Amino acid sequence: MISINIRSLLWLSAIFRAILIVYGEWQDSHMEVRYTDVDYLVFSDAASLMASGDSPYKRTTYRYSPLLAFFLIPNSIIHRSWGKFLFSASGAKTFLPLYLLVGVFIHSILKLRKVPEDLCMYSVVVWLFNPFTFTIGTRGNCEPIVCAMILWIIICLLKGNVLQAAFWYGLVVHFRIYPIIYVLPIILILDPLFFRSGLKPRLQNWSSRQDKTLRSSNKVTDQYDLWKALKTVFSKERVMFGLVSGAVFLSCTGLFFYLYGWEFLHEALLYHLTRTDPRHNFSIYFYHIYLHYEHEFLMVEKLISFLPQFIVQLVLIFRFAQDLPFCLFMQTVAFVAFNKVRSSENALLWY
Repeated sequence: MISINIRSLLWLSAIFRAILIVYGEWQDSHMEVRYTDVDYLVFSDAASLMASGDSPYKRTTYRYSPLLAFFLIPNSIIHRSWGKFLFSASGAKTFLPLYLLVGVFIHSILKLRKVPEDLCMYSVVVWLFNPFTFTIGTRGNCEPIVCAMILWIIICLLKGNVLQAAFWYGLVVHFRIYPIIYVLPIILILDPLFFRSGLKPRLQNWSSRQDKTLRSSNKVTDQYDLWKALKTVFSKERVMFGLVSGAVFLSCTGLFFYLYGWEFLHEALLYHLTRTDPRHNFSIYFYHIYLHYEHEFLMVEKLISFLPQFIVQLVLIFRFAQDLPFCLFMQTVAFVAFNKVRSSENALLWY
């Protein structure tokens, strides 16, 4: 595996994805069962509406940020498969330099964590040539872009680039609301004792440095007071991350609220907090939702359904926050497992 360099793997996966996209066009034209994901048709219709100056939310079931429709405007100008190449480019090396790539990011994160080269290459192959991941992108699902943005945030934090990590975090939460669950572990690892902007912290060794720091001073507990606690909580890095990410999120949300009003706010954000789906749902709550779908759920029922998810999230965060990539992985698995709506995309691709 070591004899095959990362560039060759990425180009090979790009060619493979291009072939699948071309094949998908043929299957859509000649077979009853379409290769293209039905969500891609929704994205394309919303992009067409936006290109003509209308609201993308005139397309029924479009429940995403207008940014997604904006990126797919070339579907109506260049070719209807533009979006497929865009989504696939997020997971494979292409000639487009602007789209940061999941395969590259996986390799970069593992190298920063000093993982052996052969294991790095195996991990890249697992993503690039996994039947599920390359099918998702070539069928027109937008999730690879979200994966790329989250991995880039991890890289920024590993390199000490808090400002850039905050910008992309605010953007990805606006783009897809579910990464909001990652805010607490990110804030926790921005502890001033173990993290400084511009440095390259080894987050996987954070706990060992914590023990060493605490052992080096026997006066820490004696001199620790409320003022010092507040100064630690509101450190420069944490305040910077909160202000920048919040500003990016609110700016994007405010702009599109000005353009599309409450319809945007409901469809892109609020809908996902109360969504129930009696079809194509693998959730543990599926049967209860199915039986009561035509009836309004009580507020107590809605709160109870969130309680197991909330408790598990807190336990995982405070247990594994010192290893940020692993913590985010465990959070995502738990979030999907206890979510009220669980599709094939979020069931497997997110984590």
